Amino acid sequence: MSCLRPWTFVVLAVSLLVPTPAATAAEDPVVPALERAASPLRTAEPGGDVGDLRPVGRAVGDAVVVGMGEAAHGSHEFLAVKDRVFRYLVESRGFRTFALETAWSTGVRLDDYVVHGKGDPERIMREDFQYTYVLNNTAENLALVRWMRAYNRRHPQDPVRFMGDDWGYTGPELYDRVTAYVGRVRPDLAPRFEELYRGLRPTVPSGEYQKAYLARPLAERQNMASRTGRALDLLESLAPRGAVAPREFAEVSRHATVIDQTATGYGFDFADPRQVAEAMRWRDEVMADNVVWWREHTGHRILLAGHNNHIGYEPEDPKVLPRTQGAFLRDRLGSRYASVGLTFGQGSFKATDPEEVHMLTHTVGPPRTGSNEHTLVRVRYDRYVLDLRTAPGAARSWLAVARPTRSVGTAYPEERNWFDLALGRCFDVLIHQDRVRDVDLLS
Repeated sequence: MSCLRPWTFVVLAVSLLVPTPAATAAEDPVVPALERAASPLRTAEPGGDVGDLRPVGRAVGDAVVVGMGEAAHGSHEFLAVKDRVFRYLVESRGFRTFALETAWSTGVRLDDYVVHGKGDPERIMREDFQYTYVLNNTAENLALVRWMRAYNRRHPQDPVRFMGDDWGYTGPELYDRVTAYVGRVRPDLAPRFEELYRGLRPTVPSGEYQKAYLARPLAERQNMASRTGRALDLLESLAPRGAVAPREFAEVSRHATVIDQTATGYGFDFADPRQVAEAMRWRDEVMADNVVWWREHTGHRILLAGHNNHIGYEPEDPKVLPRTQGAFLRDRLGSRYASVGLTFGQGSFKATDPEEVHMLTHTVGPPRTGSNEHTLVRVRYDRYVLDLRTAPGAARSWLAVARPTRSVGTAYPEERNWFDLALGRCFDVLIHQDRVRDVDLLS
């Protein structure tokens, strides 16, 4: 969710601009080349025959982390197809974790549900998916979480897991787990941790907490970041020696790390454009680090769900987001990371108004002429997957050129509408859908 307003992590959105002049005849040979490489998908909806997903499996190959994006946070088909692909990868390719662009602490709560049946997922989502994460509170995501729980009932010895990779909100659960651990292993240090975390543990709803945090003076936010950093250093000094509870300590240490990530993230000066860009770059690096930590500590193959602007390799606007999570993951994992971009031709999506006050349903018509989507919709399939790395020569040449591309975040419209992106440089694989509808938000 890259942003013009950094504190809401809003992805720069699309507009309803009139089409630009017609595409040149030189683009015409591209459509047949794309059609030869494309494999049609039967549906976006999970369930039923999965034979059409085999090209997705082949494209994923040996990747241990697969990022699946979305050109709009608030469209049903993007969430549905990720659910469908995840189920397929779990059952056919050994994937075991679904990672969502949401708070780490929310992932902890939902993981407790999918693995152990603890809590009510609808309540967890209602409580945690607020403000910057409100578009995660959908019937589509709830259906995926419930499927994960049902899968684990059938496979208790080999469960699937849920994680959040982001830091925009850190719930009280993390503070409680860190302080409980310290109270058990070094009770003499418990008062010190309580002092370092003073004023940070949430006592109000998540949306209210995020807004209030941002309203604090910069110096106060930076002081809070200093304190969480000292708490993390102190906790690291308590690392057990040898084989004494290393897994528990690793998890508690990561919770303290995310607490520090949150305070550090809010400690940037959002009145300074240079700090805004640094905050966005740092956010994507941190999300990548959380995913890699999870991979290293679980050994799981992971489907990572986020916006195209985060899971791809090149940012929409380097002045706002200089480097993406996908680029950081490629640095860390090499070819074991694969990026799947999701695009659409026309349809509807949920997003707030520019002032972020009202959640609305927005509808856009056919893509502008000369855009990437204008060519993609001319492929004869309504929905298809395309491995960009093995596309025919004419298609690869077209994929290497930057063209206007839709991108919708949590607010719509924004000051800019389209972004010049070369699909072949941003993604390894593309899933395109001609039409989408808005997500089913939960109350």
